[in-house]
Amino acid sequence: MTTSKQAPQDLAASLLAAALLLPGVQAQADEPPQEGSISLRYLDYADRQSGLDRIRAHSPSISVTAPVAGDWSIEGTLTADDVSGASPRYHTAISGASHMQDERKAGDFAVTRYFRRGTLTAGAAYSTEHDYVSRALSLNGTVSSEDNNTTWAFGVAGSRDRIDPVNHVVVDEHKRTLSVLAGVTRVLTPNDIGQLTLTRTNGDGYFNDPYKLFDNRPRSRRQNTMLLRWNHYVDSTGGTSRLSYRYYSDSFRIRAHTLSGEYVQPLGGGWSIVPELRLYTQRAAYFYYDPVYDGTLGPPFPPGFANADPNRLSSPDQRLSGFGAVTAGLKVVREIGKLWTVDVKVEGYEQRGNWRLFHDGSPGLAPLHARIFQVGLTRRW
Repeated sequence: MTTSKQAPQDLAASLLAAALLLPGVQAQADEPPQEGSISLRYLDYADRQSGLDRIRAHSPSISVTAPVAGDWSIEGTLTADDVSGASPRYHTAISGASHMQDERKAGDFAVTRYFRRGTLTAGAAYSTEHDYVSRALSLNGTVSSEDNNTTWAFGVAGSRDRIDPVNHVVVDEHKRTLSVLAGVTRVLTPNDIGQLTLTRTNGDGYFNDPYKLFDNRPRSRRQNTMLLRWNHYVDSTGGTSRLSYRYYSDSFRIRAHTLSGEYVQPLGGGWSIVPELRLYTQRAAYFYYDPVYDGTLGPPFPPGFANADPNRLSSPDQRLSGFGAVTAGLKVVREIGKLWTVDVKVEGYEQRGNWRLFHDGSPGLAPLHARIFQVGLTRRW
């Protein structure tokens, strides 16, 4: 079996993101949760490219949060992903990696200790696939001002991944990452809360996609992220707007901007709706190439391949290309009594090379369309 699936997101970055990137920005409470909860969720993802069905994913998960011994809380999540489909058109189809089937199992666990004006959280995560295993540890903390209007956050996380592709291009390769985070959350007015988060990740090891021909990337990657968030409560409607801007840069020379917004509107009777819109644009990595016909060999070969150094840095991975994307979604939430909550969310995603802002995109990139459906059930106790 061959596969061209995307490598899993770095667990170190995921653990740190969980420290601050909450659905609603708020000043951190220095008190443990007063009740526990268990959530069951299911995600269904499908995308297509140039009229072809491509990737399909099914992902059930279960999450538990519980207070323990007054000043402690624990939380954990288990997820199972079933992914199948084909590679992006022209990017790997000719390489023989045009079909994939895989299962991923992942889990994370965190313990939090609450103090009078702060918290300390230790976390661990594990993810396994038939050709990729990732382990991560993290330590996050918060400190609040005396009036609880300002909260500073900090964190550090590290991960170690093992890569063993089934085509044996490499055997027992590894990748290591170290991430640090610093942030501040501030109550600006009675109706406004703002947040600034900075993250730095250093990675070393194997970054290639072993299922793509001519994929030869640097063995180190330095990533920087700045996130600004602002929540505003609207007195006249009882709703809340959530706006955010994210800037990303790395040593692959990718530069990306994300602008997103959502609006939470209670409707009465336990109902609420959450429309959302997200705009994204990124510049291509300096070694990315569009595998389009150039009068010599054609796709998936790099332009000028016949006379090029076979060891040069290059990649046809469309995730490294220059493109723009739009995501639109709608979430409906229903609270049933005091203990149950049901939510359903539908999103549509479209990505195009000519939607890249500020500079030209990647003209050889075929448009990508995706649909995401999520449903969740939460029980509190």
